[in-house]
Amino acid sequence: MSEWWTYAPSDFLLFSPATYRRLFDLYHRDVWPVQIAALALGTAIAVLLRVRAPWRQRCVAAVLALAWLWVAWAFHYERYATINWAAPYFALAFALEAALLLWIGTAAGRLAVGPPTDRAGRIGLALLFFALYAQPCLAVLQGRPWAQADVFGITPDPTVVATLGVLLTSDARARWALLVVPLAWCLVGGMFLWTMDDAGFVVLAGAGGLAAAAAMTRRRGKRA
Repeated sequence: MSEWWTYAPSDFLLFSPATYRRLFDLYHRDVWPVQIAALALGTAIAVLLRVRAPWRQRCVAAVLALAWLWVAWAFHYERYATINWAAPYFALAFALEAALLLWIGTAAGRLAVGPPTDRAGRIGLALLFFALYAQPCLAVLQGRPWAQADVFGITPDPTVVATLGVLLTSDARARWALLVVPLAWCLVGGMFLWTMDDAGFVVLAGAGGLAAAAAMTRRRGKRA
């Protein structure tokens, strides 16, 4: 039996990187053309952040909740669970985030998102645009086909990054409850990508660290 220090992180995976990427291929084929609708809804979020209307935050929260619910069911529970025993727990966490968005943002109207007014808000807007339009291109830049792209509202990572971006435009205390699951996914999902030698882990780690730092900076600024 080999000594424990001879193992690489990838040795602990229950599936190969090729199997994971093949899952993306089949998933995108199965749900097409939902990707177009998802990107349209993501763009609608960016537009709504500029709309000065009292119903804005409820609409943004509802769209984000729909994206998290779709990923929870269609990706984690229906497909990822076929290769990863932990996927049903991921689905539960994503469904919980959707419920919190509906409760805090839509029902209670306490999300308070809007046009960026400080550095944290501008970072948030940049993360949102990155998740919507740049993150899908990373697959091609890594030599993979478009069918393996990460798409907001369809796959977990850009959905998480976009949500972090939106929450950074909010100055409501309630945003802290909504940050827990996305930040946790940056850690857990990033670790899975790291074990697969996927450069995408840099995106999750960077987005999570940047969002946490920006949120904490805003909090300290308000106390001062």
